[in-house]
Amino acid sequence: MSLKSLLGSFKVFLAPMAGVTDYPFRQIARKFGHVIVCSEMIASRAVLEALKNNKVRRRLHFFDATREAPPVSLQLVGYDPYIMAEAAKFNEQLGASIIDINMGCPVKKVVNTEAGAALMKNELLAGKIIEAVAKAVSAPVTVKMRLGWDSKSINASTLAKIAESAGAQGVIVHGRTRAQFYEGKADWLEIRRVKESVSIPVIGNGDILSAADAKERLEASGVNTVMIGRGALGRPWICGEVQRRLDCDATVVSTYNGVVLQHLRLMIEEYGKERGVLMARKHLSWYSREMPGAAHFRNTVNSLRDYDELLRVTEEFFGLHGV
Repeated sequence: MSLKSLLGSFKVFLAPMAGVTDYPFRQIARKFGHVIVCSEMIASRAVLEALKNNKVRRRLHFFDATREAPPVSLQLVGYDPYIMAEAAKFNEQLGASIIDINMGCPVKKVVNTEAGAALMKNELLAGKIIEAVAKAVSAPVTVKMRLGWDSKSINASTLAKIAESAGAQGVIVHGRTRAQFYEGKADWLEIRRVKESVSIPVIGNGDILSAADAKERLEASGVNTVMIGRGALGRPWICGEVQRRLDCDATVVSTYNGVVLQHLRLMIEEYGKERGVLMARKHLSWYSREMPGAAHFRNTVNSLRDYDELLRVTEEFFGLHGV
C-alpha cells in the first residue's frame, strides 16, 4: 500500500521516541483511536550485528510488528546505505508497514557518527541512503528531518526534494533546527514551505499538545498529517483524542481511569518485574505531572525496585485500588 493510500484515513502519527514508544506504549496509544504508531529509533548496525550473532540477538529487544495490528512505522538510524538497506529489509519481514529513516535526531552520540541530524549537512550521502532503502523494501519509505542543522543552514525543502527523487513516499518535518534541540517554538511556516516544495505527503511535527493545536497547524501548514511526540508523554491517549476530534470536529470527552495500571502491567508482561519496574518509573512520573503531591510520588517511585510495592504506591496515588 502506498503512503498516500495509508494516510487516507489517518490524520495522526505517534512520533518515534527513544525509550518511550516501545510495544507497551504503542498498545496503550492505540486503545484510544485510529492512529499510526512508530517504533523507537533502532540503530541499523545493531540489527545486522544481532542477525550474525544469536547470543546478541537474544539479548537485544527487537521490534516485531507481526504481533501488532498495522500500520506500524519502524524508524532506522545510521549512515551506511548498505547497512540501512539490509536492516530495512529485515524489519519489513518483521511486519513494518512503513520504514522511516532518521535524519533528525539531535543527540551527540548519534550526530557524532554522521547519522541523524548530521545527514542534513551531507545531502549527497542522505540521498544515497534514501535510495538504497527505497530500493530494498516494498513498504513505503519516509524520512524524518529537522529544518536544518542551524538557523543559517535551513535546507529541509531541499532535502525533501532529494528524498522525493530518491524514492521516499513521504517526509516528516520537525519544525526546529538541530541547534535548537527542543528549545523555542516549532516553525510551522517553514514546514509549510516544505509542503509546497514537493508532491509527496508531508507530516508536520512540533508543539502539538491538543486537538486544537493539531487542527490549527493542519490548516496553517497544509500538511497531510500531524505527528505528536512529547505531547504524548504521560498522555498516551492524545493521538487518538486528536484523531477523533479531527474526524468529527467536536469536543471529545474520554475517560482515562485505569490507564496507568494498564500500562504498568503491559510493561511487566513485556520486560519482567525487575526490568519492567525500572522502565516504568519515568512513565509514572509523566502520568503524575500537575497532580497534587507529584514531586513526592516521583521521588518515591524512583527509589523503588519491587513491583508489588510500586503497584501499591501507584494505586494509592492515583486512587485506583481494585481497578
